[in-house]
Amino acid sequence: MRIYIETYGCQMNDYDSRMVSSMLTAAGHTVATDPRRADAVIVNTCSVRERAEDRVLGRLRQLRGLVEPGAVIGVIGCVAQRMGDDLLRPTHGVDFVVGTDQYERLPETVANAHAGSRSVSTRVAHDQTYDARPRPTEASTCDFVSVMRGCDNYCSYCIVPYVRGRERSRPVERIIEETRSLIELGARDVTFIGQNVNSYRDGGVDFAGLLRVANDVPALARIRFATSHPKDLTDAVIDAVGDLDSVCEHVHLPVQSGSDAILKAMNRSYTRDDYLRLVDRLRTKMPGVALTTDVIVGFPGETQEDYLATLSLMDEVRFDSAFMFRYSVRTGTNAAKLVDDVPEDVKLERLESVISFQRVATEEINRRLVGTVQEVLVEGPSERNTSLLFGKTRTAKVVIFDGPSAPAGGLEPVLITEASAWTLRGTHTPAG
Repeated sequence: MRIYIETYGCQMNDYDSRMVSSMLTAAGHTVATDPRRADAVIVNTCSVRERAEDRVLGRLRQLRGLVEPGAVIGVIGCVAQRMGDDLLRPTHGVDFVVGTDQYERLPETVANAHAGSRSVSTRVAHDQTYDARPRPTEASTCDFVSVMRGCDNYCSYCIVPYVRGRERSRPVERIIEETRSLIELGARDVTFIGQNVNSYRDGGVDFAGLLRVANDVPALARIRFATSHPKDLTDAVIDAVGDLDSVCEHVHLPVQSGSDAILKAMNRSYTRDDYLRLVDRLRTKMPGVALTTDVIVGFPGETQEDYLATLSLMDEVRFDSAFMFRYSVRTGTNAAKLVDDVPEDVKLERLESVISFQRVATEEINRRLVGTVQEVLVEGPSERNTSLLFGKTRTAKVVIFDGPSAPAGGLEPVLITEASAWTLRGTHTPAG
């Protein structure tokens, strides 16, 4: 059977789609590249924000008009887990629904749906880590390995614990085995992912210990990780990032707000001062560390003073980049019980303001790199100009550069000659 998989959302969803693809391939199915020529279409979904969920529901209606007669459509991922049976209503055109802990049922579910049996599988399995998945059969130069699933933090605005379950960590040996498999297939840069990687624990091995084990894997040029919760970023993890050769000097550390009142309402378990002390520890250990973050504006109860506190924190920290959002209600979260009292136009104004501020800050930080030589891991030709190469620095900055052809996965010295808020440009500099 030809199966097309379409993915929305975060790195974890991208990872899960590849895992699902390997399961279906192992069961004898083939992967299609066009939904119009598929026997089954699977949409892997995100429900972290209302807009992402609405986009998926709109896409489902489009797909029903695109697929061949007799083809079936299924929904997996967070929207599947959250909406369940509701997705089988005729308006959505869905034939099967599989939640985040039931992907092993997909080969059977797809076959049953094609035979006319519609179904929903959303049972939560708090021990599911998918360690029995087939070995990877392909890899990218920069790839991902899930080290844990779920989340125990229950931030008041976040749907993740409800759609991905409680935290459970994968065994160290399985993580390292998967990492080695990806390297054999060509990966050089691996990102360890999870909703809160800092709380990883397998027996006596915490996240810092996992980084130290992974650092000894031969041919693994770079190790990254995402996402970190500030309350769990320990000195041991900071030391590991600063001390280990393969671990990159980049920490994604969501702050969400600079106001203590809003942080408390968000159930973030730290204060503004806690966060700033953490930033100070990171920069004391690694003066050149790149810090990126997430920011939400317009949370219920956010006053102008609260918003300005966020802006002042951004000014004090000077993040390398940020993902910025306006608050949207997620049904089922604790914040959904609060009055969404910040007008939409105020949310948009505040969002535009933080985006504008961060764009200037990012460009200023990037311009400081002009005239320096950066080690760039080559990912391939630039999409816009295939005569140029592109890759990333250790601090995750995208670089477009010219010079002699270099294979993907190579580490090349690049002199930075130009910088914008989005991209660095440079020229290959011969070693020595």
